[in-house]
Amino acid sequence: MDWKSEYRKRLTTAEEAIKSIKDGDTVVMSECAGVPRKIIKTLAEHHADFHNVTIYHMLTLGDGECFSPECHDNFHHLTNFVGVNSRQAIWNGAGSFFPAYFKDIPEMLGKDIPCDVAAITVTEPGSDGYCSVSLSCDYAVAAAKKARVVIAEMNDQLPFTSGGTLLHVTELTHIVPVNYTPPLLQPAKIGPVEEAIGRNCASLIKDGDTLQLGIGAIPDAVLAELKDKKHLGIHTEMFSDGVVDLVEAGVIDGECKTLHKGKLVATFLMGTRKLYDFVDCNPNVALYSVNYVNDPYVIAKNDNMVAINSCIEVDLQGQVASETMGTKQFSGTGGQVDYVRGAAMSKGGRSIMAMPSTAAKGKVSRIVATLAPGAAVTTSRNDVDYVITEYGIAHLKGKTIAQRAEALIAIAHPDFRDQLRTDYEKAYKF
Repeated sequence: MDWKSEYRKRLTTAEEAIKSIKDGDTVVMSECAGVPRKIIKTLAEHHADFHNVTIYHMLTLGDGECFSPECHDNFHHLTNFVGVNSRQAIWNGAGSFFPAYFKDIPEMLGKDIPCDVAAITVTEPGSDGYCSVSLSCDYAVAAAKKARVVIAEMNDQLPFTSGGTLLHVTELTHIVPVNYTPPLLQPAKIGPVEEAIGRNCASLIKDGDTLQLGIGAIPDAVLAELKDKKHLGIHTEMFSDGVVDLVEAGVIDGECKTLHKGKLVATFLMGTRKLYDFVDCNPNVALYSVNYVNDPYVIAKNDNMVAINSCIEVDLQGQVASETMGTKQFSGTGGQVDYVRGAAMSKGGRSIMAMPSTAAKGKVSRIVATLAPGAAVTTSRNDVDYVITEYGIAHLKGKTIAQRAEALIAIAHPDFRDQLRTDYEKAYKF
């Protein structure tokens, strides 16, 4: 096949490519650092040309111009994970949230979630005509294979990643060449609270463990405390710059992994240019679809799997709310539950919920007698293993309600412990 001639036939502008989107269509957009920013901006500029178009997306970095109020009459947003730049649109009724595990999205596309058009980002093709979806593999490949039209923003600054990331140029309907730095996410600031949480988490991590971490100050603080560990591995939804530092220090080498030995496995990536340069054409980095990476049975094939996640609040039964503040949707379930359960099924596995003891500059306790009215339980009390704050570690598996309350109050901020004891007596003693 002369793929180069097929490639040239598909080259076009963003303005021409979006004409393939019809009224009533659902556009599935790739997420995070793989968001097609030129397509989003062009849709916003031409919003008046569209009617009743649904845009499915998860977390998107960048300005998110098509989430702006002037586009609300033209585009309706559909998501199972609310981000900073889409939160207001969802809250204002310009979008809809549906509960779902991240791992289920590839299978839901074309069935539960219509998938008429896929808008994704890809690298330039290699010598064989295959492009990589680069930083966002999760559901991008599935969307491209199921959609009627595939609009691919081809960015020559994207890193080429491998694993399950490849699409041939003949699978792309329109190719829009762009040249811009992929969205960058700078490391979060680590303060004394995060440092203490990091130390507490690190005390549960052993040489040879395989880790799942998210992004932000707490995961970065955990990684900073692991410099004396050996032969750690990575199997995670995503990783960032902190993992690169430990690879370069020889701490993470994947030598003890029982699945994908020696590989850094993820489904998407976010970070700085340092991360993107590190993963570019790196044979030790493997990105796969989220229905594989986040499958609890796949996760469990890693012996000594340690899952570290954050949350909004934990009640004295051990119920975890990670996505809502009361009834208000703040984020989404993501892969938290899948990693908690995968770690539980792993030989030698452990899972950790890590959070500061307070919010609102110390005015609110994150450990509460009962969850806020209407709050969604993300991880059930049956699944929770360890809860960690800057004040210590509460191990909940196998503990009674009274024992859980005692352990959680012990790691709450001292200013709230007496009130929590009083609230426990009122709420749980009959």
